[in-house]
Amino acid sequence: MFLSSFGQTFFISIFAGHIRESFDLSHGAWGGIYTLGTSASAVLMIWAGGLTDSFRVRVLAPVILILLMAACIGMAINQSWWGLVLVIFALRFTGQGMTSHIAMVAMSRWFIATRGKALSVATLGFALGEALLPLLFVALMGLYDWRALWGLAGVAAFLGVPALMLLLRRERTPQSMAQDSQAVGMLSQHWTRNQTLGHWLFWFMIPALLGPSAFNTAFFFHQVHFASIKSVDHVGLVAMFPLYTVVGIGAMIASGWALDRYGTARLMPFMQIPMVAAFVLFAIAQNTLTLLAGFVCLGLTTGANTTLPSAFWAEFYGTARLGSIKAMAAAVMVFGSAIGPGLTGLGIDLGLGLETQYLIVAGYFAFATVMMTTGILRARRLLPVAP
Repeated sequence: MFLSSFGQTFFISIFAGHIRESFDLSHGAWGGIYTLGTSASAVLMIWAGGLTDSFRVRVLAPVILILLMAACIGMAINQSWWGLVLVIFALRFTGQGMTSHIAMVAMSRWFIATRGKALSVATLGFALGEALLPLLFVALMGLYDWRALWGLAGVAAFLGVPALMLLLRRERTPQSMAQDSQAVGMLSQHWTRNQTLGHWLFWFMIPALLGPSAFNTAFFFHQVHFASIKSVDHVGLVAMFPLYTVVGIGAMIASGWALDRYGTARLMPFMQIPMVAAFVLFAIAQNTLTLLAGFVCLGLTTGANTTLPSAFWAEFYGTARLGSIKAMAAAVMVFGSAIGPGLTGLGIDLGLGLETQYLIVAGYFAFATVMMTTGILRARRLLPVAP
């Protein structure tokens, strides 16, 4: 989860100013390239995500990490705008897509009674990267060329391979797990990918799946521009990220504990309400205190969003084919992270300011909450009764 940081928007976006300058890109053009590369990775995720149902983590993850290293090196040496599309595709597919997907599927499948705690512990790696890497690399950009820092990221990704092989020497194998050791979902059955796609609950969840990935991504993607319109130094804005991360970790741990006790059906409807407040605060912020309050609200949803959705698919659709089912959800989220920067970048180019856009985003999260709540309240009656 820590190494997935190199393909996440919060990391890529700290280089946005240098990338736009090096390739002479407008906000809309950079957002369009990001959207194109990320959308392609979302399409590939639909197929590749299902590989977690067939291969051990210790076989699949090292391959993905080596590809992630290659993507980082690609960013360091690329000299053309069209090559940037390929690099973004590779970073998003290997980093944001497959690396985090493999970790979350493994935790959701291997743990049942303590699934919430397991997801929380694993996601601490992502939180650590989110807290440390922006500050570290923004500081290093004052000393080294931005391309050299991408080379450093590639080395870090590669070093994860031997560590993973050592730690997973006795890993469980999905194919060898007996059918009765799997947890069933609604109607006491193991759902297939096609059955899930044909079920109405999946479509009620789509707005909630798209929202955080689209607009959390957009917020961090445009952080340099956001800092300028709020008259805050970029380093000053980045210095607020640790508060967001600390709150996110707290929400992640709390949601993991609550998940094991209450289940996702009771918790999911409340998950995105703080996001409504966050984007309202970002839109109206005129001082540091309001910005900090926005980061607190953003962290509450981000933390819960790292554990609850992964457990949701296991609880409502079973774990037997969790990899392929969650791959669809992951593809939706990756697609959301593709359209968020593109839409907001286009809006900036067309004269629709970020502050106005963020008020619209707050309204979107209110709509997503209503849709998600309606679907889950209907579907919870279909869950198996606990023994």
